[in-house]
Amino acid sequence: MTMKTRNILLSMMLGATLLGVAGCNDFLDHSKPKGILSEDDIMKPEYVDNAVIAAYAYMVSGEDMNSSFQLWSFGNVRSDDAYKGGSNTEDGSHMHYIEISNGLTTDLWTLDDMWYRLYSGVARANIALRSLQKIDEASYPLKSQRMAEMRFIRGHFMFKLKEMYKYIPVIDENIEQNIEAYRKVSNRVYTNDELWQKIADDFKFAYDNLPVSQADKGRPTHAAAAAYLAKTYLFKAYHQDDVKTNKVTSINADDLKQVLTYTNPQIYTNGGFGLEDDFAYNFLPYQYENGRESIWAVQYSENDGTLYGNLNFAFQLTAPQGVGCCDFNKPSQNLVDAFKTDDKGLPLFTSYDNKVYNNLSDNVDPRLFHTVAMPGFPYKYNTNVEYTESWARAPQIYGYYASMKENVDKECSCLIQNGVFFANSKNWIVLRYADVMLMRAEAEIELADLGAEGGNLEDARQLVNTLRQRALDSRTLIFDYNAKYKIGKYTTAWSVDEGRQALRWERRLEMAMECGRFFDLVRWGIADITLNDFYGSEKSRRSYYSNASFTKDKNEYCPIPQKQINYSKGVYVQNCGW
Repeated sequence: MTMKTRNILLSMMLGATLLGVAGCNDFLDHSKPKGILSEDDIMKPEYVDNAVIAAYAYMVSGEDMNSSFQLWSFGNVRSDDAYKGGSNTEDGSHMHYIEISNGLTTDLWTLDDMWYRLYSGVARANIALRSLQKIDEASYPLKSQRMAEMRFIRGHFMFKLKEMYKYIPVIDENIEQNIEAYRKVSNRVYTNDELWQKIADDFKFAYDNLPVSQADKGRPTHAAAAAYLAKTYLFKAYHQDDVKTNKVTSINADDLKQVLTYTNPQIYTNGGFGLEDDFAYNFLPYQYENGRESIWAVQYSENDGTLYGNLNFAFQLTAPQGVGCCDFNKPSQNLVDAFKTDDKGLPLFTSYDNKVYNNLSDNVDPRLFHTVAMPGFPYKYNTNVEYTESWARAPQIYGYYASMKENVDKECSCLIQNGVFFANSKNWIVLRYADVMLMRAEAEIELADLGAEGGNLEDARQLVNTLRQRALDSRTLIFDYNAKYKIGKYTTAWSVDEGRQALRWERRLEMAMECGRFFDLVRWGIADITLNDFYGSEKSRRSYYSNASFTKDKNEYCPIPQKQINYSKGVYVQNCGW
């Protein structure tokens, strides 16, 4: 594969000329390409919306299936939730290195590619913000709201950069627009904690200036900003203050209290958000999209005048062979076994992976069948389409399971062939209400451990039980599957350790294969223990794990790409361990 030489400095300069916009769902459909515009042009009110829409459009047009903005290879495959998949370990070899935490180098192309494209998203938002700054509110009444939207989008891209690379340069709309100015911006201007705060500042501006609802579903709302603020403060709370390590040095009560502030249920009730009646409805197309649990989602479309449609190209590689290509992002046996339950319907915390799940004999959480496709069961609830062993591309290496949440029924008109690949137009939820509930419960448990105000083990238990009740009720589309559904609630008061264990388990099951598991492990400071244990138990099932090894104080974060260090003329400082 031939890769273009690209860098953050170039990406920031390109943004000013990239205002031709491809259509996307709803409001993006109404923008037509305007060609190359000068800096003076984009300061005029009639062009501001094009700059704003260009920032939104990049979330679709900037996608790459080999290094997706959704970070499935970094959040799923890099964790204990998923195997890489494909035809063999050399197929998408960069993801193989990511999976086994071995073979990653500072010059690996995908790390530089991801850095460049994420910062290109930042650049799009900055271009729009510069235009908006120079317009008065009288001639452009939506100025404050559109600025809030752009700071939200910038925060979104910066959050992904932060969880990937830890120490990143902060590039905002006020930095002089030339390469030499960018080269003076170090990735160590701010501490780890201060970097999280810079991202939080963008979301706080969005929170203060966004409306409760938006007619255009792709635009963020007050509640969306609150959810991202809560997420940012939750990550920030687990301080990593030692620049020579990646260990969690302390957990900050003030940050956790901010999580409570921005997960206040009333914020979401006011915006019309809450849990779906059935877990499955979050992962179905058309009438199910933008449902009450979807706080903010990337919008995709078909039949919109573009060649294939503005489709979700992020997951083109993850459809099983029975649908199209290429059977990547495959749920691990460890993940499947984690859904097993005991006679009370509670997780098998210590023995879950002693033997593989058997649908005829093992009790199971119903969410398994909304998350993982397994031989002998309908695929995406279509009783006319059975998922069979033949759908697995390389079962001798990666097993027979396939990922369900991002994929669609093979008979859905939303599934579009793109050469040898297949993509769909189903939205991808970035922030959903179940995640907000889990964040709140986590903050309450950790505050209780600190003996701080806001600690509430009982409320945390009720939040987790609410999700487990919803899981039990999520059998509308799988009621006739040959499986022993059993899921129970936690009926006795928790200690801190019991609450923490239950919360982390619940997060894994509820959010499985949604690209966040690895980053959760890093936040909690347990990535090295969890993944080395996983490699040890999995190598008897997947022989390639014999070469897997997670190095503490190194593999928690990707290295700063060497090309970027070179472009900065040595201003950027490499992460520890690399």
